[in-house]
Amino acid sequence: MDIKTNLAYIQENIRKACEKTNRDLSEITIIGVTKYVTIERTIEAMEAGVHHFGENRAEGLLEKYNHIDQPAKWHFIGTLQTRKVKDIIDKVEAIHSLDRESLAKQINNRANRVIDCFVQVNVSEEESKHGLAVADVIPFVELLAAYENIRVVGLMTMAPHVSDEEVLRKTFKDLAQLRDVIMTKNYAHAPCKYLSMGMSNDYEIAVEEGATHIRIGSKLVGS
Repeated sequence: MDIKTNLAYIQENIRKACEKTNRDLSEITIIGVTKYVTIERTIEAMEAGVHHFGENRAEGLLEKYNHIDQPAKWHFIGTLQTRKVKDIIDKVEAIHSLDRESLAKQINNRANRVIDCFVQVNVSEEESKHGLAVADVIPFVELLAAYENIRVVGLMTMAPHVSDEEVLRKTFKDLAQLRDVIMTKNYAHAPCKYLSMGMSNDYEIAVEEGATHIRIGSKLVGS
């Protein structure tokens, strides 16, 4: 499974999705999700032209961060335990899973710079998923104004793992609408321009519905 070929295929699909919806290709960031692959495979992805990488466990991120000396931008995309914040805080480009005040406190206290964060939203209201209910997002974003080391750059969600395109589309649309509402409020601490949504099985639909950051594992690096 050649990563360069996979990347070209994904980029072409993104290009088509952008063309279909009059979007600018430069708005889309591909995050290679390397949580299931080796350090060697991750380096291969870097050499193929992937610049952004997502890990969902602090241990996995640290292992790759400490062993790979090539420049890369690391995104923390999984549920972050408060006690693990100190281990990764100075190594990440962004945290995609801010969903509770106890985590915000840790990020704020441990950071020595402003950290870009996505607020995680459980749009589909599945019990198995983390994230805030849609109704709780704006009060939570407002509360984050008290934390000077946190900048809310966007919202993140995971769609249900189904093949029904309408269900997926509605999930992504709902997140985009919520983002638009937050943007109109012009919060200084929460520009909230970005949407982290879409994975290997649904990234094209996500791009058509406004995704700016797509998190791709198996279709890019394998599993």
